[in-house]
Amino acid sequence: MTTVPTTTQTGTPVPSDEHSLTAGANGATALHDRYLLEKLAQFARERIPERVVHAKGGGAHGTFEVTGDVSKYTRAAVFQPGAVTETLQRFSSVAGEQGSPDTWRDVRGFSVKFYTTEGNYDIVGNNTPVFFIRDGIKFPDFIHSQKRLPGSGLRDADMQWDFWTLSPESAHQVTYLMGDRGLPRSWREMPGFGSHTYQWINAEGERFWVKYHFTSNQGNVEIDGSDAELIAGADADHYRRDLYEAIAAGNFPSWDVHVQVMPYDDAKSYRFNPFDLTKVWPHADYPLIKVGTHTLNRNPENFFAEIEQAAFSPANTVPGIDISPDKMLMARVFSYPDAQRYRVGTNYNQIPVNAPKAPVYNYSQDGAARHGFKSAEAPVYAPNSLGGPVADVAAAGVGGWESDGALIRTAATLHSEDSDFGQAGTLYREVFDDAAKARFLDTITDAISGVTRAEVKERAIWYWTNVDADLGAKLRVALTAVSDLSNSITE
Repeated sequence: MTTVPTTTQTGTPVPSDEHSLTAGANGATALHDRYLLEKLAQFARERIPERVVHAKGGGAHGTFEVTGDVSKYTRAAVFQPGAVTETLQRFSSVAGEQGSPDTWRDVRGFSVKFYTTEGNYDIVGNNTPVFFIRDGIKFPDFIHSQKRLPGSGLRDADMQWDFWTLSPESAHQVTYLMGDRGLPRSWREMPGFGSHTYQWINAEGERFWVKYHFTSNQGNVEIDGSDAELIAGADADHYRRDLYEAIAAGNFPSWDVHVQVMPYDDAKSYRFNPFDLTKVWPHADYPLIKVGTHTLNRNPENFFAEIEQAAFSPANTVPGIDISPDKMLMARVFSYPDAQRYRVGTNYNQIPVNAPKAPVYNYSQDGAARHGFKSAEAPVYAPNSLGGPVADVAAAGVGGWESDGALIRTAATLHSEDSDFGQAGTLYREVFDDAAKARFLDTITDAISGVTRAEVKERAIWYWTNVDADLGAKLRVALTAVSDLSNSITE
C-alpha cells in the first residue's frame, strides 16, 4: 500500500511523528522543533468552548420532504408542495455539561437546519411546546440557577426552586419537566417543537402566526427515574449511541411536521397571549396541519466538524418567514449569533456545516478564519455604482406587526384566560393519567426534599398548590413523611 508523508499544516513533510528534536538522546528539547510546537499548540486548541447551554448533544443529516400544501400561508420555498430540502439536526440536553449523562432529567433541545434554495432556515426548539420564562432578560439568571454554585461547583436544589417559585410563569414547563416528558427513552422517540410563535407571509403579502410541531413516527416513549439512573451510570452517551447506531443500521428515524396556523388578527383577542412562550394554543382552537416529513438518514463523518461546530439560530429566516413579538424570541435573535461568533468564530457561517447552499452576496469582509473572499474588483461598500448587490425588500419577503410605539418595561398585555398556573394545571389534570400523576408526585417530592431553606420549600408547596390544590396537599404530606423519616434515621 502506498503511503503519503506526514506534513505540517502548511504541507511541508516532517522528519518524525515519534521523536522530538533533542540535543543528544537525553538532552534538552529544541525550541525550534517546528512540528513539535505545531502539534502541541494545535492539541491545546482543538476544543472550542462548549455551548453555555445545550452543551451535550448529538445529531445527524437528513431530508425534509413537503407532502402537504401550505402555500396559501407562506411563500417560503422550503414549504412549497413537493419541495425536498437537505437538513441537519442536533439534539441536546439543556443544563448538563459536555460529559454529563444523557439521561439526566432535563428538557431536550431539538434544532433543525434547512439548507433551502433561499438561504438557511433554522427551527431551534425543544421537546416541549413551552419554556420556563417569557422574557429574555431573565434567561441568564434562569441558566445560572440550573447550573452550578461558584463555590462548591455543585448543582443546588435551593437555587433551582428559589428561581422557579419566584418565577411562577415557569410552572407549565416545570410540569412537563417533572412529568414523564422529562425522561425520553431516546432522541428518536420524542417530539419536537419550534415552541415560539413565528410569522408566515404568503405570496400576496398576507400574514399568519404559526407554531411548529414535529411528531415522532417512532412514537413517544419515556423511561422512569430508576431506569434513567441505571443508564446514566452504565452509558452516559446512551442517546448519542442510540441515534448513531440506528442510522448506521438503516433504521432512519422520522418526524411528521405539522403547523398550527392562526389568522393574523386573531392574536389581538385570543384567550391566551399567543406570543407568550409559556403558553400553548389548544389544538381544538387551531388544529394541526400536515406539512411534510423530516427523516434523518446520514450520520456525520466527523462529529466535531459537523455537529460540534454546527451553529443554529432563530435569526436564520428566509423569505416568507419572520419572527413575532415574542420577547424571548426577539432576545434569542440577538443572543444566538452573538454566542456563535464567540464560540466558533467571526466567520462561523463559512464553516462547511453552516454554509448555505444558496449563493451569498454581501459586503462583509475579513475577520478571523475567513474562508472565502471576493475578487479584487468587487466593491466593498454600499451603495455603489459598480454593480454590487442591492437590498430588495420584495425579495426578502419580510413580515412585521403593529405597535403602539411606547417604550416600556412591563409584562405583556394579559388576554382573557392568561394565568401562570392555568395551563400547567390543565396538563396535570387532563393529560396525565393516574399513574403519571403518581410518578409526578414522587418526582417533585424527591426534587423538593433536597431543598434546605424552609422558605423555599414552603414556596414550592405554594407553587404546586396553585397548579392543582389536591396536588399541593399531597405534596405537603409527602414532604412531611420524607422529613420525618430522615429525622428518625439521624436520631
